[in-house]
Amino acid sequence: MAGIGFSLKRLFQKKGILNLCKAYGYSGIVTVGPMFLGVLLLLGVSFVARIGGMNSHDRDLLNCMLTYSLLASLLISSIFNMVVTRFVSDRIYEEKEEEIMPSFYGCVVLELIVCIATYGVFLLFSGAKFLHILLCLWFAMVMIVVWTEMIYMTALKDFQAIVLSFAISLMFAFLLALLFILFGWTSLESLFLCVIIGYGILSVRYLRLMLEYFPKSYGSCFAFLRWFDKYPTLALCGFMVRFGLFSHIIVMYFGPLQVQVEGLFYNAPEYEIPALIAFFSLLVTTISFVVSVEVNFYPKYSSYYGLFTDRGAIGDIYLAGKEMLDMLQREIIYLGCKQLFTTVLFIVLGPPIFKLILPGMSNNAIAIYKFLCAGYGTYAIANSLMLIELYFEDYGGALIGSSVFSIIGTAFTIMQVKNGDVGYFGVGFFAGCIFFYFLSLAHLDWFTRRLPYFLLSKQSLVPGQEKGLFSKIGRWAQTRYEKKNARA
Repeated sequence: MAGIGFSLKRLFQKKGILNLCKAYGYSGIVTVGPMFLGVLLLLGVSFVARIGGMNSHDRDLLNCMLTYSLLASLLISSIFNMVVTRFVSDRIYEEKEEEIMPSFYGCVVLELIVCIATYGVFLLFSGAKFLHILLCLWFAMVMIVVWTEMIYMTALKDFQAIVLSFAISLMFAFLLALLFILFGWTSLESLFLCVIIGYGILSVRYLRLMLEYFPKSYGSCFAFLRWFDKYPTLALCGFMVRFGLFSHIIVMYFGPLQVQVEGLFYNAPEYEIPALIAFFSLLVTTISFVVSVEVNFYPKYSSYYGLFTDRGAIGDIYLAGKEMLDMLQREIIYLGCKQLFTTVLFIVLGPPIFKLILPGMSNNAIAIYKFLCAGYGTYAIANSLMLIELYFEDYGGALIGSSVFSIIGTAFTIMQVKNGDVGYFGVGFFAGCIFFYFLSLAHLDWFTRRLPYFLLSKQSLVPGQEKGLFSKIGRWAQTRYEKKNARA
C-alpha cells in the first residue's frame, strides 16, 4: 500500500461517527473507487441509453464494448501491477522518490503497446465498425492509465483531492450524457464518448496529484524492469488472481447462456447481472482489509521487523512476533465475520429485491447469484490471506494459491458449460475460491510458524546483481539515460 496506512491511522484516531464515516469513505474511494466508478458508469449509461430511446441492439452492443474494454485493461495491467507496486514501495523506503514518476511513464508505455498488440488485434477481427474499434481501444488505453495510477495514488496523503477527482469525473460523465439526450444526440458513439471523457478527466487529475507529490524525476523510464527479474513470481501472481476473478464470466460467453450481439461481441446477461451484483458483496472486506491491516497490523509488523534491523534482544523479538501474529489472527477473524455477515445478507435480501426491480429475472439467475455470492465472499477472504503472504514476502505461496484458484475455477466452469448445468453455474468459480482459501490459509500458517527462519536464513548475505533479459534492458536504459544526462 506504499504508505496509505499512516494517513488512515490519523483519520481513525479522530473521535466521532462523522470522522469514522469519513475515514472509511476515504479508504473506500482510494481502494475500490475506480472499480466502483466503472460499475456506476455501466449502470448509468445503460439507464441513460434507455431513457434516450436507444434501441436494444445498440444498448447491448454498448455494454459489450464497455465490458470487453474493461476486461482487457484489467488483464493487461495485472501483469505489471504487483511488480510496479513493489518497485514504488522500495523506492519510497530507500528515499529515491525521484525514480517513481519515470517508472510510471515507462510502465504505461509498455502496457499500451501490449494493449494495441493484443486487444487491438482482437478488435480488428471482431467484425466491429472502424469507429467502434477506435472507441474500444481508446477506452481500454485510458483505463490502463487509471489502473496504473492507482498504484501510485496509494502513496498520496491528500485524500480530499482524490475523492474530489473521483466525484468530478463521475458527475461530468453523467451530465454530459444527459446533455446529449436533451439535444437529441443519443447514440452508441456519443454515450461511449461520455464514459471515455469521464475516465479521462479522472486520469488527468490523478496525474496532476502524482506530479505534485513526486515533483522530481530522475532515471530511465524502464529501470523498473529489473524488478521483473528480481520478483518474477509477482507478475504471474497478479495476472493469475485477476484472470481467475474474471475467467468464469468470459467462459460463459461460449456456453448455453451466450447471446451474440454483433460479430465477436457476446454477452451472457443471465450470468453477468448476478455476477455484477454479487461482486459488491466483497467490497466490504476489501475496504476493511485496508483499514484493519494497514492501521492495526502494520505497526506490529513494522515493530517486529525493526527489532531485527536494530539488533533487538531475542526475548523482545519473540514477544513482538507473538503480538504481531496474535493481532493478525484477530484481524483475519474479524474480516471473516464481516464477510460472512455480508454474504448472508446479500443471499437473503438479494432474490426478493431482484424480483421487485427485475421481474423478468429467471430462477436460474437467482440460483447463479447465490453461488456467486458465496464465491466472491470466499474469494475476498482468500485474497486478503494472499496479500498477507505478500507482506511477509512469501511470493511462492501467493503464486501457488492464485494459480490454483485461476486454474481450478476456470477448469470447473468450462466443465459446467460443457455439461450444460445451467442451474449450478457459479459453482465452478466457488470451487476455485474454496481451494484458494484453504491453500492460502494453510500456507500462511505454515510460513508464519517459521518466520524467523525465512527472515534470516533464506536471505542472501551479499546481494547479487539481477540476471535476465529484463535486468539487461533496465540496466541498459539506465546507463543510456545517465550518459545522455551527463552530455546535457
